[in-house]
Amino acid sequence: MQNGRAIPLFHASMPPNQPPHPLRSSKANQPDNQSKDRTRRRTSHHPPSIRETIRIDSPIPHADSLLPMLSQLQKTVTFLALLGCFSVGSMAGVQADERPNVLLILVDDLKPALGCYGDSIAKTPNIDSLANRGMRFEMAYCNQAVCAPSRFTLMLGSHSTSTGLYGLGSQLRQIIPDAVTMPQHFAKQGGYRTESLGKTFHIGHGNHGDPESFSVPHFKEKVIEYLEPASTDGGQLTREEAYFTNQMLGRIKTLPRGAAYESPDAKDEDYADGRVAAETIQRLQAAKQRQKTEGTPFFIASGFARPHLPFSAPQKYWDLYDPASLPMPTHETLPVDAPKVAGKRGGEISNYKPVPTEPNADFDDELKRNLIHGYYASVSYVDAQIGKVIKELDRLELLDNTIVVLWGDHGFHLGDLGIWTKHTNYEQANRIPILITAPGVTQPGSSTKQLAESVDIFPTLSELAGLPAPSGPQPIDGVSLVPVLKDSSARVRDHAYHAYPKRQLGRSIRTERYRLVEWKAFDGKGDTAYELYDYQTDPNETKNLASDRPEVVQRLTKILAKYPAPAKRKR
Repeated sequence: MQNGRAIPLFHASMPPNQPPHPLRSSKANQPDNQSKDRTRRRTSHHPPSIRETIRIDSPIPHADSLLPMLSQLQKTVTFLALLGCFSVGSMAGVQADERPNVLLILVDDLKPALGCYGDSIAKTPNIDSLANRGMRFEMAYCNQAVCAPSRFTLMLGSHSTSTGLYGLGSQLRQIIPDAVTMPQHFAKQGGYRTESLGKTFHIGHGNHGDPESFSVPHFKEKVIEYLEPASTDGGQLTREEAYFTNQMLGRIKTLPRGAAYESPDAKDEDYADGRVAAETIQRLQAAKQRQKTEGTPFFIASGFARPHLPFSAPQKYWDLYDPASLPMPTHETLPVDAPKVAGKRGGEISNYKPVPTEPNADFDDELKRNLIHGYYASVSYVDAQIGKVIKELDRLELLDNTIVVLWGDHGFHLGDLGIWTKHTNYEQANRIPILITAPGVTQPGSSTKQLAESVDIFPTLSELAGLPAPSGPQPIDGVSLVPVLKDSSARVRDHAYHAYPKRQLGRSIRTERYRLVEWKAFDGKGDTAYELYDYQTDPNETKNLASDRPEVVQRLTKILAKYPAPAKRKR
């Protein structure tokens, strides 16, 4: 420690009874008379994780008077020594108790229908407050707009076209038995205790999640849930309940349809997301105590089900909205000249009453308004649950040493293009919110137009935590966003990539202005169809411009051609 020198200070919890680091015996502690009148800042190529700087302008007093300060600075000296030994993304010598915690908040079917993303209708004060603490990614995209594959891309850092994990029932450990998921990486490389609650990996449709990913058993909760008997025809097992509980999977169409929405006078904890929030709070409290006694950092993935259908939320959240003021779809036809394979009618939403079951049936205005009302009410309900978790993180004084990420697994169509739910390559199904708060790295209230993907979160969090970059054995397609977190104008990629499999595979490149979609058979044989949309002139995707702008198609197909050949469908 030198006079006039700024020193990085980690805020991680210290292990108990550890003696102060012998700062006075270090050469770095000797006075430097030539630098008394200037402040120096030691920095690392590694992102500065959780830190602040302090300035010491007076001569070093006797060591006995510095014991409280020395106990805070002991890890700093270790960190400074590491700067000369490790490059970006590699701090293998850092102890577990010196690492930041991670809280990963996963929200099902959440599009950027949030106040912090400029939605003037949405009532989301808690997520908006979280955004004000860190960085908002304006142009973030999922890698496949369906639950299970999207969550695989997040946890593996791999595109579905790299792994073959395309389906709701795709089995991770059958296809990639030795895959190292994000929580496994944090446990192995950083000594983290990893926990999961609610909807993290997809459970249902024949899938059972991935228990191997976490240190302790998963806290499972319902995705499809009803309180009102009328919603289930008097308590019968409904189609989507069966899907998400792996029951009667071969006889789904014989079961009754559940309600698309309900709004009982209920407490938050009467539904799953309220219980997930309450359990997350208890896990945070236990983690705080564990850090005091053991020095163990936590990685907690807390998954919330709403606004996934059914739009089941307490009445008080429906009351936040005037139905007459809700945004109704303005363009309800598929894009002109788009290939037939790209469109969607019916699908998931047809498993809910009173939605028409005929694929091309029109929805009356009352149904549309009720569905849109239900979506916004569900977003406000989940916002309140997330607010409880963040409030507790703050109360426990963990926010200054915890990286918080909020991620939506994919977007959601609310009648635009005549489509409901997801399962397309269009904008509303693929654009997602990503919020990252990394104390000492992100600037409060910052935003960026850096194109980001779900696969980027794994390498980003690894770098922020000082872990080695993920290396598989699965292909790692993500890139670290840390340079952008430090400087919102920095760029680490010039496009985002996503895909959706139907009869053919649609692979897409999304730049700041355009989206190209290439539709081709999995084996590459047969005809190829293209879609091109210009979001500067046609944000509602009303017309496929591929035949009108061949030069843009050619430029973007060259980017697409750099990606590996897509993996075959696997189960």
